[in-house]
Amino acid sequence: MKKLLIVTCFLCLFCTFSACAVKTVQPVASSDPDVDLTTLSSTMVYGEVYNMMNRPEDYMGKTIKARGPYYSSLFVQTGLYYHFILIEDAAACCQQGLEFIWEGRDYPDGFPANNTQIEVTGVFGEYEELGETYYYLDVDDVTVLNSAE
Repeated sequence: MKKLLIVTCFLCLFCTFSACAVKTVQPVASSDPDVDLTTLSSTMVYGEVYNMMNRPEDYMGKTIKARGPYYSSLFVQTGLYYHFILIEDAAACCQQGLEFIWEGRDYPDGFPANNTQIEVTGVFGEYEELGETYYYLDVDDVTVLNSAE
């Protein structure tokens, strides 16, 4: 009888503790970005973008989602316009531009005005130009959140 009681107690404890180890895993949709900068605080966003520029190998091929003011800039040496989302830190003293390439669009047609709040999702990559390596997001679409008027 004692053995039966001990075995029963042991089984109850085992079942109780094994239930604590059960985890529910939510499936992630394939359209979810690998890095979603839109859900982070301004300090964390700036830190993450800093990491992207200083450790780009950790981000290559990953899908990144970002939000911020849009800016374009003409680079005289190439005669091309480059497009950026401006990422600021919490104190708004430091800024980092996150370049994106929007294939199939010719500037200025279809691009927002400078200082327009936009959101982009794209794949992080790199390219070489004039002997330098640059990092960018290859985006399919740009969502205008509010215009700069």
